Amino acid sequence: MNERVSEVDGETYAIGFEMRLPMHWSGRFLYQGNGGLDGSVATAYGRAGGSDSGLQMGMAVLSSDAGHTGAQNPTFGLDPQARLDYGYQAVGTLTPMAKALVTEAYGTAPHHSYVAGSSNGGRHTMVAASRYTDEYDGFLAVAPGFNLPQAAVAQLWGAQRWNTVATSEDLSSALTVAERQVVAEAILAQCDGLDGLDDGLVQSSDDCQESFSVAEHVPTCETDCDGTCLSAEQKAVVTEVFAGATTSGGEDIYSSFPYDPGLVQTGWADWKFTSPISRDSVAVGYIFSTLPYAPALNALRDFVLDLDIDDANERIHATEGAYAESAMEFMTPTDLDFEDLQQSGGKMMVLHGASDGVFSMEDTTAWYRGLDEHHGGDASDFVQYFQVPGMGHTQGGPATDRHDSLAALVDWVEEGDRPDRLEAWVNPANTQLPADWSTDRSRPLCAYPAVATYAAGDSESADSFDCQG
Repeated sequence: MNERVSEVDGETYAIGFEMRLPMHWSGRFLYQGNGGLDGSVATAYGRAGGSDSGLQMGMAVLSSDAGHTGAQNPTFGLDPQARLDYGYQAVGTLTPMAKALVTEAYGTAPHHSYVAGSSNGGRHTMVAASRYTDEYDGFLAVAPGFNLPQAAVAQLWGAQRWNTVATSEDLSSALTVAERQVVAEAILAQCDGLDGLDDGLVQSSDDCQESFSVAEHVPTCETDCDGTCLSAEQKAVVTEVFAGATTSGGEDIYSSFPYDPGLVQTGWADWKFTSPISRDSVAVGYIFSTLPYAPALNALRDFVLDLDIDDANERIHATEGAYAESAMEFMTPTDLDFEDLQQSGGKMMVLHGASDGVFSMEDTTAWYRGLDEHHGGDASDFVQYFQVPGMGHTQGGPATDRHDSLAALVDWVEEGDRPDRLEAWVNPANTQLPADWSTDRSRPLCAYPAVATYAAGDSESADSFDCQG
């Protein structure tokens, strides 16, 4: 749709999409929000993170590239319209077409419509819940980067901090696998039993942040670092990064991150040490900055480590000339209080992993607390939020990261069954699972602020836990 030639870079842009129309249709339509910088039409299964599949539930599912191709990543950010399509307008353009196509295929319009996605797709979902409330009934957002431009700048700020203690050009040398294990064991020692059971999962994340201190609980190396301790300099950087990115004047750029033992997983390290150079560099450099920095693609490490973070933070809020909307305008929900969603009767479920290395669960938690406060102390009649202990970015890690969240959303929207508790279980193929966990382990995901607390019985079964608080 909307094929055009850019006056800025001469590239041909269009909004690519795929629709899957099942033979045995349930009467429902789902818009699948995709992740990363988009640029490819992912298979339209209708999943969000470790959720169930909309396609297998009989939904007609649409997937989109959000207005550019993979070959145009990341330089599509030079084109103002391509930015807007990526941010929100592709969803607005495709939605009426998709519903018309569903009506043509089946002879009737969908009786309910949904949006689901994880990561940037979770951002797409929350943006749709604020901008396109009248088009959809239910929204499922997993690990939503709803403040994505801020998170990307924070990643670059973090890379500069890690570089001060890295022992090579590889930023992961700043905190090795063995050293992350040391931190994880210290977190578990302070926090694992807060939920009534030592099981390798920190269910009570809020309490853990009060109980755990890197300075106090992580051993300090007296001489050489041998993988059993951290240097004083490393401990200072870890504390600073988890406290959250700030400007040189001390103003917050993005959220703090929660301490969680899931930081041992490979994915956490990829987001903290590799992604700032390979992904966040170009996201900030081409898409979120006004005017674009447009860094040389063969010199991204230098761009990141030499970047003036104060200037980068200002540019995600700036507009100029043809760039009429700032990144914080075209990438984020227009109303984080979701007044229109509540008034429409729509429902939204949000899930976030405690060891997400790029989008902080603390950011989502702070947003939900504010939402509750804005709506008289309880927003659970239209938004439910679930923390996932141990889970990394969208899925993975030492976690019960599979869940039937989409089916639960449908039941809430169409039957009025509010999900106060979700069943979640491990993926047996997950190589990040501890050796002493059963591959049948299940846990409840409790609607925040309730915490899954061990009651009695089989410690590997969700049936042995209550949601308390």
